[in-house]
Amino acid sequence: MLKVSDRIAAMELSPTLAMSQKSREMKAQGIDVINLSVGEPDFDTPDHIKKAAQQAIDDNYSHYSPVPGFLELRQAVVNKLKRENDLDYTADQIVVSNGAKQSIANAMMSIVNKGDEVIIPSPFWVSYSEIVKLAEGTSIYIPTSIEQDFKITPEQLEKAITPKTKAFLFSSPSNPTGSLYSKEELRALADVFAKYPDIVIMSDEIYEHINYVGAHESMAQFTDMKDRVVVINGVSKGYAMTGWRIGYIAAPLWIAKACGKLQGQMTSGASSIAQMASVAALDGDQSSVVSMRTAFKKRRDLALAQLKEVPGFEIREPKGAFYLFPQVSQLFGKSNGSVCINNATDLSLYLLESANVATVTGEAFGAPECLRLSYATSEEQMAEAIRRIKSAIEKLK
Repeated sequence: MLKVSDRIAAMELSPTLAMSQKSREMKAQGIDVINLSVGEPDFDTPDHIKKAAQQAIDDNYSHYSPVPGFLELRQAVVNKLKRENDLDYTADQIVVSNGAKQSIANAMMSIVNKGDEVIIPSPFWVSYSEIVKLAEGTSIYIPTSIEQDFKITPEQLEKAITPKTKAFLFSSPSNPTGSLYSKEELRALADVFAKYPDIVIMSDEIYEHINYVGAHESMAQFTDMKDRVVVINGVSKGYAMTGWRIGYIAAPLWIAKACGKLQGQMTSGASSIAQMASVAALDGDQSSVVSMRTAFKKRRDLALAQLKEVPGFEIREPKGAFYLFPQVSQLFGKSNGSVCINNATDLSLYLLESANVATVTGEAFGAPECLRLSYATSEEQMAEAIRRIKSAIEKLK
């Protein structure tokens, strides 16, 4: 019998992409669905970036790029890391890929062997566990709670480490929770890692520019950690460039070379036009980054105030990204007479079918008591979505 490989059969479909697809299908049927499941800014790419792409076309940037990316872009990343993060890298430590997701996969496939353990704080971005699975590693989850702002403690980290631990993968600011680690909190975790020098730390910083509390903090800032940290970033979230598909890593040279070797056999270099647009994003005027962050913060504040009025939703203020992650377990066991809410997946489907609002179940992120709602939409759409959610929830008894 013809069938797919075991590795593909073992993988799960992305729940966030599945919900977005379902909402698109409902919209195509004429149903007025408000999609709060999508993880991308609703802004257009800034004009100066688009103009750089147009210029790249005119300048015939239509050929293969070097596998790790054009030197111009890798140097722009180096300059950005120094300017914004006070981190010193060289261009040969940078690998540009087709989005930050490929950057994570490259790094994971380059260092993890079958049976190696990768520690992941939970909740986590949906693709983390599947990427570990693809690398034939084993995910070890550290559960967190809303009471601890969805962040792990040094004690939890130390308890999770075993002789099989190969890597630690986390995001700050976090998708899905919006939580972020302070410099002091990162240092406390680094003090644990200092006892285990063979563990690689993968720091997903893709939401770096959507930070409402001040300067971004990276694990790579600590001199005793930098040579074992893989910084993962890109232009998708901060510059509204999700469809341009440009991510990158800054890493120890041996990891960067391994990722380049792997990428050379998988996809080769990323889009040449998108790379030159990304140079303009990193080197150019940053005012659009500030204005988008300001808009996201205003939306967060409005949505947070409105969502706190929804019965059964317990929520804390997210410090970054553009997601709300309420705990909804108080609603489990309730019913509207025809539908019983047994878990977050039931609630997410109930809201889609009864309120025409698409959310994502927390089960997708390792937090079965929560829902994820994106506020990367207009204030008017967000207000209407929460009005619908509240109306649907009030029907549950």
